[in-house]
Amino acid sequence: MKTLFEALRTALARDERAVLCTIVASSGSSPRGEGAKMAVFADGTATGTIGGGAVERKSQEYALTLLHSGGASLVHAFRLSPNEVQDIGMICGGNVTVAFQVLDAAALPVLDAIVEALTRCDEDVWLITPVQEGLSWSLGLYDASHGLRFADALSMEDLRPMLLSRGVLRKEAPSFYVEPLVQAGVVYLFGGGHVGKALCPVLSQVGFRVVLYDDRPQAAVPEHFPQAVRIVLGDYRHIFDHITITDRDYVVIMTPGHQSDFELLAQVLTTPASYVGCIGSKHKVAATREKLAGLGFSEADMDRVHSPIGLPIGGETPEEIAISIAAEMIAHRSGKF
Repeated sequence: MKTLFEALRTALARDERAVLCTIVASSGSSPRGEGAKMAVFADGTATGTIGGGAVERKSQEYALTLLHSGGASLVHAFRLSPNEVQDIGMICGGNVTVAFQVLDAAALPVLDAIVEALTRCDEDVWLITPVQEGLSWSLGLYDASHGLRFADALSMEDLRPMLLSRGVLRKEAPSFYVEPLVQAGVVYLFGGGHVGKALCPVLSQVGFRVVLYDDRPQAAVPEHFPQAVRIVLGDYRHIFDHITITDRDYVVIMTPGHQSDFELLAQVLTTPASYVGCIGSKHKVAATREKLAGLGFSEADMDRVHSPIGLPIGGETPEEIAISIAAEMIAHRSGKF
């Protein structure tokens, strides 16, 4: 997401125009859901995806037509009856509504604010996209620190019930699509070994912000984790000297030793962390539970821990294990697991 908005900002800073395409409604088996985005530039290139196939290709055509005709915005619904599915190339079926918004240099302040919010990552931020044909650009933002910005046509009274953890389309006029741009919370990744190095970029690609924590100077190296938002070199026995874990945060424990994993769990289970996962065999899990019980942790406390961590996909390499962990965390985030 950040890459897309940075690309838009770069193009607009060159006094070029571009189109932001956003799926604002979908049903059935459409390949991408609400909130998927693609930026289309005047030279015909595009960044991001709204699902590929003919719908994406036709959307690129609509976007270029808008740019060349001097239009401002468009809303198009790809509503597929059974006989239309094959014609449009969406063999999986489904209906998709795409909002197209032409952006020019006047949109640079809101794009700066979007990129800054995606970089800061310290509070919930919602993005507001108008869903109205012929309307000049009017992307908006809302967060508690700044309030409602840039979207003058929408009142806080209208916006407040739409500030949810999922995208919401307001159909009555003025029509807007409101979605979470940034959801506060990070992944505290304890252990910068082989799996940690494989996991960090995977999590970054799917919208998690990673803080790498390790007690080894040779492991807590920023160059090894370019996608991490922060690197912490600290004692595993005293993590709260360096971090605070909230109910919005995820914890992944994969240190080189059983003792350090245990010491971390004994601290993490005193926090309201949304997700706690720990790598290890079933034998290790049983031994760790016994030690935690000896410290007074209940069965319910220990049942919070996803261990062995990750979905059982049969992977063995660090990269495969990383994918299984990321998949489990995505399922947890979406409420599917």
